[in-house]
Amino acid sequence: MNKEIKSYNDSQSNTDKVICQKLAQEIDKHLSEAESKIWHRHPVWFLNGNPIVGYSKLKDSVRLLFWSGQSFDEEGLLPEGSFKAAEARYTDESQIDTDDLKRWLEKSRLIQWDYKNIVKRKGVLERLL
Repeated sequence: MNKEIKSYNDSQSNTDKVICQKLAQEIDKHLSEAESKIWHRHPVWFLNGNPIVGYSKLKDSVRLLFWSGQSFDEEGLLPEGSFKAAEARYTDESQIDTDDLKRWLEKSRLIQWDYKNIVKRKGVLERLL
């Protein structure tokens, strides 16, 4: 696991730390080719420089965010923001369904919107792949 991400996880409360560790472990397992780093103060995984998935501590939960998740057509993911992102929120490790997470991670590899170049395109997203 990326050392910065491990430090981020270790800095959380006990319950949130367990959630973050589980998410990082599953993401690393199923997106082994992805680059991971702390980006805008949160753990994020990238494929070819494009942000794919990450998580962050919110006031009442840990949010798992898929940048292109609205295109996955998955009931367990809720729209987030004004682009194509979708999220799931967790307050306990037992809420993480690893089968769902694996399927979402597989879709995150196959279904991508080009967030890497969104500034160049003045806020216009284009589908990759």
